[in-house]
Amino acid sequence: MASSSKTKEGTDYIGTDNEMCQHYINAFQIIGKKWNGLIISSLCAGNYMRFKDLTRCVRACSDRVLVERLKELEKEGIVKRSVDSDTKIISYGLTRKGADLKPALDKIHDWADKWV
Repeated sequence: MASSSKTKEGTDYIGTDNEMCQHYINAFQIIGKKWNGLIISSLCAGNYMRFKDLTRCVRACSDRVLVERLKELEKEGIVKRSVDSDTKIISYGLTRKGADLKPALDKIHDWADKWV
């Protein structure tokens, strides 16, 4: 039987069946993938952004990789791709699932400002 770590509130942090641990691992496989955190963070303002605007936010990422990451995040239900019916302009925004990451990303920003 695996040991279980506890938070100060007393809830399982890892869990004896490693279910919580696997969810944590899966989450970091998504948000920890290179550029995904910056993409999601850029979209956290709540506004839809055009591809060219996202390229300015994630400058070092190539267009090819940015397209790939946006498709992956869309498949995960984190990013929504929208096409304007009149202008055919494509833009990206966060789904509710993606927007729920904002508090966690804000904490990471705070930590980075303090320690990195």
